[in-house]
Amino acid sequence: MQPPAAQAPQSLAQKLIARASGRPHAMPGEFVVCRVDLAMCNDSGGPRRLQPLMAELGAPIWDRHRVALVIDHHVPTEDEDARRIVRIARDWAREHALPHVYDSVGVSHVVLAHAGHLRPGMLCVGGDAHATTAGAFGAYMLGVGSTEMLGVLVSGEIWVQVPRTLFMRWSGRLGLGVSAKDMMLSMIGRFGVNVGHQQAIEYCGEAVSALSMDERMTLANMSAELGAQVGLIAPDDQTRAWLWQVGQREVELDAWHSDEDAPGVRHNFDASTLAPQIALPHSPALARDVADIEPTAVQVAHIGGCTGAKLDDLRAAARVLAGYRIDRRVRLLVEPASAHEREIAEREGILHHLEAAGAQILPSACGLCAGHGSGIPEDSTAISSIARNSRGRLGTDSARVFLASPYTVAASALRGRITDPREVLWDNEAEAVS
Repeated sequence: MQPPAAQAPQSLAQKLIARASGRPHAMPGEFVVCRVDLAMCNDSGGPRRLQPLMAELGAPIWDRHRVALVIDHHVPTEDEDARRIVRIARDWAREHALPHVYDSVGVSHVVLAHAGHLRPGMLCVGGDAHATTAGAFGAYMLGVGSTEMLGVLVSGEIWVQVPRTLFMRWSGRLGLGVSAKDMMLSMIGRFGVNVGHQQAIEYCGEAVSALSMDERMTLANMSAELGAQVGLIAPDDQTRAWLWQVGQREVELDAWHSDEDAPGVRHNFDASTLAPQIALPHSPALARDVADIEPTAVQVAHIGGCTGAKLDDLRAAARVLAGYRIDRRVRLLVEPASAHEREIAEREGILHHLEAAGAQILPSACGLCAGHGSGIPEDSTAISSIARNSRGRLGTDSARVFLASPYTVAASALRGRITDPREVLWDNEAEAVS
């Protein structure tokens, strides 16, 4: 006799959807209607598209306390069109008396976390593909377009097809100069950009447990590059401690983990054998070991974006560059992911080390990753810590953009060519000993 469905093993993704849909169990493939705990809009795809549609419907926001607006794409405003978009967003926030508005303080996915909006067990939606970042906290956050966001804003609900789960288990420990970004690029290089097929990906194993919350956010964030609907990491004591610091005092952990026999496809990796990775232009799927790349000069090195300029990313770059000057032929551009990161990096002396090395510190915003700002020179070669390197991603269609970790970006800026960061870090350690 088959056990009742409510007792069948479930993945973390299934449990999160079951809770949001008010059911004891959610089966892969089912379509269910879920209550939304938080909806995040940004200035790019949010009010300027939602305002006329909501006016046409004549419907109010279902719960303004569950809506966050982050103005991060078109700031600082660089032209009249950007000023118009930002003005619409600010007017919309005032019209609806939104209590959670984050204006020009950083990239939405990082800002939400530091503002204490995310916690295990939540089901959220965000108007951006990298809304998957919330999965680092054991929250299910879907990236949606304007039409779906409209439905959420007026109803507080969204339909979801319960996904299958891919389990990515990482054993071992990461070596010197190897980070979560390298883990992601290696997985994308192995499986391609569509392996997720709108499934859930759950990262687990001792190497994942050892990651900081910033690094876990990198894994969850770039799940979008694997084609996943969501990227999840089961919350633990480290999650609780991090959330405590941002004001979340009641955090439940026990319920939010996959059952041992949960259905899904399992893949295993050994972090101890992983080398620093780099993705060639113009796709994250073109990833390989940095050491296998022919010597390639770079003119621009960029540390930024929601996945590549968090506090730990800035610390990694400073670890490489402290006490040195970058190659005179390279521009190093640093866009801290949020004002919070910028403030702590300033206090810790990280920004001092980066500026002393020759970096230019830019405003905390989507910036170059969203194609805004001055961009990079035509026909140049750049290396960046952002999530994607499709043509025009840094504002210039003719540029060749390589993707890598902040360690590798910093090492490449230092040497003037794509460089395995272990070469620099080993040299730094040898000098420290001598």
